[in-house]
Amino acid sequence: MLRLAVPNKGALAEPAQTMLREAGYRQRKDSKELVVVDRENSCELFFLRPRDIAVYVGEGTLDAGITGRDMLIDSGAPAEEVMPLGFGRSTFRFASTPGAFTSVADLSGRRIATSYAGLLGKYLADQGVDARIIKLDGAVETAIRLGVADAIADVVETGTTLRNVGLEVFGEPIAHSEAVLIKRAGVPETNGFEQLIRRLQGVRVAREYVMIDYDIRVERVEAAIKITPGMEGPTVSPLHREGWVAVRAMVPRKDHQQVMDRLYEIGARAILVTAIYACRL
Repeated sequence: MLRLAVPNKGALAEPAQTMLREAGYRQRKDSKELVVVDRENSCELFFLRPRDIAVYVGEGTLDAGITGRDMLIDSGAPAEEVMPLGFGRSTFRFASTPGAFTSVADLSGRRIATSYAGLLGKYLADQGVDARIIKLDGAVETAIRLGVADAIADVVETGTTLRNVGLEVFGEPIAHSEAVLIKRAGVPETNGFEQLIRRLQGVRVAREYVMIDYDIRVERVEAAIKITPGMEGPTVSPLHREGWVAVRAMVPRKDHQQVMDRLYEIGARAILVTAIYACRL
């Protein structure tokens, strides 16, 4: 039975559980449940703190888990990323008082406060910068004002929180993060794990693509196919109306309005777009 770690709180918890539900896995009935046994899918789901998941997977008996890439790197645990999941995106960056620093090189010999000491330490070592890391739990935005550090390194989504306390980001991003599926290094991908990967990939495709159907004259089919090439190619079926065919293809969700405009301009009619609930490629 596949043993899977799932975030039980924080920004990753709800979207991770939603994705697993869309992938067909059983969900817990209330937030106090720590373990859910999904016998139908031969899977046990363990609800854990996101920061601990990489450690439980890398050092323990859990086969896989969902956590942030930043937390995986920070943990130093012997777990490896399998695939990105498309949610929980953020950027890890330096920040300080306006004008204090312009690049990571300026931080040599300075104090940097962070909740991600492992991730930051690896980055500074790669950059050849010798700085003192101040490890804090939780918010680090006040570390400079309280005299604990000269700069901070933290997760930045919009930068609003930093600006509200009089800080600004500087230098290049330290890391780009998002939710990822991880597994313990060296663990073989069992049938249950391969099924999990296929299902999560199917959810991602269903979220990122839509199905488009339209009618078009036979002589315009090749032009239409250039606009909607589909995955392995569109489905083209003859219509009862002579000289016309029906075409069906998957197109990126974010582009579907522009695709509809282009199809209409070359003569396509009865253009319909429908959502995809599940997918296997």
